[in-house]
Amino acid sequence: MLIIILNCVTLGMYRPCEDTTCDSRRCLVLAGFDHFIFAFFAVEMVIKMIAMGILGKLGYMKESWNKLDFFIVAAGTLEYSLDLDGVNLSAIRTIRVLRPLRAINRVPSLRILVVLLLDTLPMLGNVLLLCFFVFFIFGIIGVQLWKGLLRNRCYLDDNVTFPNLTEFYKPDDPYTDYVCSLPTDKGMLSCEDQTIRPAYPIDNVQCNNTLYFNNFTEKCTNWNQYYTECKTSPENPFLGSISFDNILYAWVAIFQIISLEGWVDIQYLLQDSHSKWVWIYFVFLIVVSKYNNANHPGFRIMHLRLSSHSIFG
Repeated sequence: MLIIILNCVTLGMYRPCEDTTCDSRRCLVLAGFDHFIFAFFAVEMVIKMIAMGILGKLGYMKESWNKLDFFIVAAGTLEYSLDLDGVNLSAIRTIRVLRPLRAINRVPSLRILVVLLLDTLPMLGNVLLLCFFVFFIFGIIGVQLWKGLLRNRCYLDDNVTFPNLTEFYKPDDPYTDYVCSLPTDKGMLSCEDQTIRPAYPIDNVQCNNTLYFNNFTEKCTNWNQYYTECKTSPENPFLGSISFDNILYAWVAIFQIISLEGWVDIQYLLQDSHSKWVWIYFVFLIVVSKYNNANHPGFRIMHLRLSSHSIFG
């Protein structure tokens, strides 16, 4: 166990960006510890194979945890053998992170908990199937209702041509998306509801919010008044990652909603572009997903098994 803990510490101290060429004293010390740890695990495996035998009813390879130990040592051996040929070992070295798993086989109580979790995995397959149906149904609903609506932006009036203006209205914050409601929808935000930005400075004249003129001949003009037409743009919110344009993008949005991370922003955008009643969709989606997962028999059985283990040892 001390060697496993030492291995965890050395793995955590490794800095791949700075240790591309291991020539510093710190990197050489860590490499020395890594050689010692690998040799210790290899010697332990050989001793157990001699004592137990490799195959057979009570052999070393009969137990699954010993197979994990063998795989870790074999991967380390492959790394050392390929290192002599100058092969890129970045993929093989990632197997080192499996070494702390050897602690599971050394702590009986931890081993029992892991076995119980593995026994419940087949039951959790039904949870995944149920989640797929929830994702599919709500994804189809989202695509049918809001396909392309999150692309709505306030465009310039057709009679306005000015080189310094963007094609459609963009707030000062580059991470904020200003959507609008088409005349055929009943969204809560129209192009006339834009937040007035400071006027555009021309010829180094400092403008402020109180200056408001209706033509381009003045020194300061409130350009926002010309973004009056709501049309579909090629951009979706959140740098194009969130939309309901197809079932795959809808699944991404649904996953973010049920994880309760940033779902409020998605709801507000849909309320602005479609209708204030879209909150009904979000409430049903969150309640259905959370209730079904929390009350699935697989989770209840796993909870009972873990509880019985903690009570009866």
